[in-house]
Amino acid sequence: MLTALSIRDVVLIEALDLRFDAGLGVLTGETGAGKSILLDALGLALGARGDSGLVRHGAAQASVTASFDPPAEALATLLTDGGFEVEPGEPLIVRRLVKADGGSRAFVNDQPASAALLRELAGHLVEIHGQHDDRGLLVPAGHRALLDSFGRVDAAPVARAWERLRNAEAALAAAQGEIATAQADREWLEHAVAELTALAAEPGEEETLADRRRTMQRAEKIADDLRAVETHLEGSDGGLSRLRQAARVLERIAADHPALADALAAVDRAVIEGAAAEERLRDAARALEFDPRAQEDDEARLFELRAMARKHRVQPDELAALADDLRAKLDRLDAGEEGMAALGAAVARAQKEYRNAAATLTATRTDAGKRLDVAVARELAPLKLDAARFRTALVPLNEDGWSPVGADRIEFEISTNPGAPFAPLTKIASGGELSRFILALKVALAERGAARTMVFDEVDRGVGGAVASAIGERLQRLAEGTQLLVVTHSPQVAARGAQHLLIAKSHDGTVTRTGVRTLDEAERREEIARMLSGAAVTAEARAQADRLLEAA
Repeated sequence: MLTALSIRDVVLIEALDLRFDAGLGVLTGETGAGKSILLDALGLALGARGDSGLVRHGAAQASVTASFDPPAEALATLLTDGGFEVEPGEPLIVRRLVKADGGSRAFVNDQPASAALLRELAGHLVEIHGQHDDRGLLVPAGHRALLDSFGRVDAAPVARAWERLRNAEAALAAAQGEIATAQADREWLEHAVAELTALAAEPGEEETLADRRRTMQRAEKIADDLRAVETHLEGSDGGLSRLRQAARVLERIAADHPALADALAAVDRAVIEGAAAEERLRDAARALEFDPRAQEDDEARLFELRAMARKHRVQPDELAALADDLRAKLDRLDAGEEGMAALGAAVARAQKEYRNAAATLTATRTDAGKRLDVAVARELAPLKLDAARFRTALVPLNEDGWSPVGADRIEFEISTNPGAPFAPLTKIASGGELSRFILALKVALAERGAARTMVFDEVDRGVGGAVASAIGERLQRLAEGTQLLVVTHSPQVAARGAQHLLIAKSHDGTVTRTGVRTLDEAERREEIARMLSGAAVTAEARAQADRLLEAA
């Protein structure tokens, strides 16, 4: 519920602080007093376009602050999900600033927000209906939600069936696309599978071949070095041959001197160690021996693997998996018709499930629509619309129009004269009729799913007497348990208000200002008498005002 509205420097309003009560609040004033300015200010706080023309002449900026009761759970969740702090039991405060040079800012509980968020919040807080209203009941896209709320319709089974249908159709479309692509590439697939199968690559094979190639390359270099060592040790000029020759010479002369015997022993040991080294070198040479043809084969295989990997833009270790994948594609292509038939059958089953769920939903909505039609019809005659008829139209949609919320379009239609065809509500109702139809619908819907605060701008335009009295009675009934603000020119409606606000202009010789004040009982009587008689308030008008207030 709207509890307070503070306005600063909006058009003719310099400073205004208002408090609002529950129930029916009426706003009256002479034509041109500025009632529309008040509604524009409220609309600004609720996210309407921030036009710099709203800023009072000479002011740097305009501001509007609207306070509401602590938000309900759904609204509190919306705010917290958006990163806003919501303290339990604390009021919700929305504020909008508009600068004279353009630009605007918005705040929710003193935290910066977007105008788009204010508009989203407005759907939970306030519904404004006027002569040219394009929200709420006048938007056909919202009629389905209003009907579902009225009839307590559960569309969840249809939403689930819709999701299953979408998934089945997506699977079929994906398979069709894959098969179509595979058919176009069949020749390439067959060739690729053949060459990959012939190659028969194995995971890790490339690394094994590369390691073996590196080993053989190292062995070849070591063998060259060993041959050089062998040349130094063996042969007629080798070190070992020379040691043996030296040993033979020493053997002949060793007996001639004791030191020569020690030298001979040392040379013999060197010969023995050299022979051992020679044997180790031969062992190493034998261990490093490899088949040059095997090396050529390994290198050829390695280059073949790497070339195939480059061709298919994969790593060599991925060739085996690629072969399996391409082979599977060929298999799916070969088994495509059977698989497509199964997917097609799944789509057909999902379509049937959706049709059944949508048909059940349509039947439920049809029943709810009939009950709504009866409820609205009861409200039309007292509102001087006794010749009019109202109906809830459910139009079946073709498959292209199916959605998670059903397979029909819902729109409220009216016929304003006997025998006249039904047409959309907004197409054939005049301004006054439109407001009364909205009122009738609001009473019938009994606030199910509506915001807690509703505003009607001149819902009683063009009517008087008994019709105006009936409108006042119905507004009073609609306001029970909620808050309803009505801008009115009708004394019969004004007399029904639980709170009466008077909007008036004042002049100080240079500046014109619009002000609003809450009337007490005596002031209410005088204002209603003015509405009855005009500028000159008569005793009879005051007496009539008393009768209206007493009847209300």
